[in-house]
Amino acid sequence: MILIKNGRVVDPVIGTDRVMDVLTDGSVIAQTGQGLSAPGAQVIDASGLVVAPGLVDAHVHFRDPGLTWKEDIFTGARAAAKGGFTTVICMANTKPVVDNPETLAYVQERGESAAIHVLQAAAVTRGMKGEALTDMEALSDAGAAGFTDDGIPLTDGKLLEEAMRKARELGLPISLHEEAPYLIGAPGVHQGRVSEQLGYGGAPRVSEDVMAARDCMLALHTGASVCIQHISSKNSVELVRLAKKLGADIHAEATPHHFTLTEDAVLKYGTNARMNPPVRTEEDRQAIIEGLRDGTIDMIVTDHAPHSGEEKALPLEKAPSGIIGLETSLGLGLLSLVEPGHLTLLELMALMSRNPARFYRMIPGSVAPDAPADLVVFSEKERWKVDHFVSKASNSPFFGWELPGKVYYTVCAGKIVYQNQ
Repeated sequence: MILIKNGRVVDPVIGTDRVMDVLTDGSVIAQTGQGLSAPGAQVIDASGLVVAPGLVDAHVHFRDPGLTWKEDIFTGARAAAKGGFTTVICMANTKPVVDNPETLAYVQERGESAAIHVLQAAAVTRGMKGEALTDMEALSDAGAAGFTDDGIPLTDGKLLEEAMRKARELGLPISLHEEAPYLIGAPGVHQGRVSEQLGYGGAPRVSEDVMAARDCMLALHTGASVCIQHISSKNSVELVRLAKKLGADIHAEATPHHFTLTEDAVLKYGTNARMNPPVRTEEDRQAIIEGLRDGTIDMIVTDHAPHSGEEKALPLEKAPSGIIGLETSLGLGLLSLVEPGHLTLLELMALMSRNPARFYRMIPGSVAPDAPADLVVFSEKERWKVDHFVSKASNSPFFGWELPGKVYYTVCAGKIVYQNQ
């Protein structure tokens, strides 16, 4: 048993924001209230700290199988636990691709031994080649959390329509990477002032906008539950807003780097600010924040994308895109969204826990009796320095930053899986 005393419980599922005690027993929450006691329980004094449902990251790359020198399920799970996450959903672009029940089972079996809950999305197309659909029914039966070819856009609209209809029939979501390759001069950097300064082709907004527009309308047409992944363009935010008004079951994710950084980050951080889609202008950043404020964007995810130091040391045009994010996500949410007054802490927790869980058909975590004992205990305002990572990788523009949101404990299935020393 764990008795968490005097914490500020912030729970977006039941709408609670007040000081109380929380008692866990085994893998569930046994009791909440004032003045609780439990002889023999491990006591955590959470005075001045926030107690919230464990965070859920619906978009991570753990590189397992096949690329485990960058990250593996166990190191990724430990990084997640350090960041306050108790559940993650892995993308399918591993080697081999998670496009069959056997590879899916490998991840699921490894995930059972990880520090947190590790779920796996399956590929939409075989080999993520965009040519033929996977056996979506078999993957659904095997426990896939949803479907995505994240990392590679699905350019065949007819094939995608078929995939959406099948996903709807199976009752699972489908998540889409929106970048039209034929409109990109060079990936990873916004096509604009900075790309011109660097002499680097860049990826324009329109490469995202045309695909987001198509897929918003396909979602409306098919009735599928669709997510526009790591949204980066002000126009795409407006397209999702319109599609919601029209009645589409459309959703969108935003990453901390897209609501914190602009294209100028590439000049300062080099390849550690190269990602697909790229960070764009201040106007785009503000549009993403407004989308989070008004509910157009439903989820905050990290797109945790580990790469080796050797890879990121390559020239800009040769280095891989992507950054790690699990250990800095909560802090950046507080820094960029809560502290400036864009969101309340309760609203941030909804975006980082309740909403992604619901989209992926999970019962969202709650700080309530009989709910799973998946919790994060953190200081909302206390600063901490980003000076090391638990992840195998360190490709982050945020190294050296001082962030709020110091995580003290992460509890998953009633066990302390991270404790700040």
